[in-house]
Amino acid sequence: MKQCTRFLMALAVSLLPLVAQAAPVPPLEGLEALRRGFADLRDFTADISQEKHLTLLKRKMTSQGVVRFRKPDLFFMELYPPHASRLLLRDNVLTLSYPEEKGPQQLTLPPEEGLQRWFALLARPVTQLPEGVDIQAERQGESYTLTVAPRDSGPVKTFTLTFQADGRFKRLVIEERNNDRTVITFSRLRRNTGLTDRDFRLE
Repeated sequence: MKQCTRFLMALAVSLLPLVAQAAPVPPLEGLEALRRGFADLRDFTADISQEKHLTLLKRKMTSQGVVRFRKPDLFFMELYPPHASRLLLRDNVLTLSYPEEKGPQQLTLPPEEGLQRWFALLARPVTQLPEGVDIQAERQGESYTLTVAPRDSGPVKTFTLTFQADGRFKRLVIEERNNDRTVITFSRLRRNTGLTDRDFRLE
């Protein structure tokens, strides 16, 4: 028994160097990895699990749903009951729709947080960091994590995206300046399925 235990401990120690550890990398390397992963992407659909931590209400809401994206500037998210809602981001114009409310709510984000700006940046090799934001990057094996902190006074404090080198999203964390926090986990990502305008309707 003791010999077996020693063998397992020795095996574990020998395998430690093979376990990839998250390590900081230059932000340009992280952005370039994201660009390469998105190079042949036209659209994607993914199932999601969302956890939203609301500081004011001191509660956490967990929801299931779906997200869709189409270049250059369309992002749609639908959450299913009991916390049903639909969100459409067209560049930097955010529209929210709730079943219990008569009309949608609309919010215009700062231009530097718009989708067109980011995908224009990622349309060619990244040689310099975008202005108006601070960026940190980490790599763990084939996974990258980018943390972006806008310098303006908009509602978003930071957003952190974890993705595979092949462009598959794994996790998105949004920290707001009011200390609310949203964690979105992606699964069953389908790329280039030919999404149309009908797939991005709020109604």
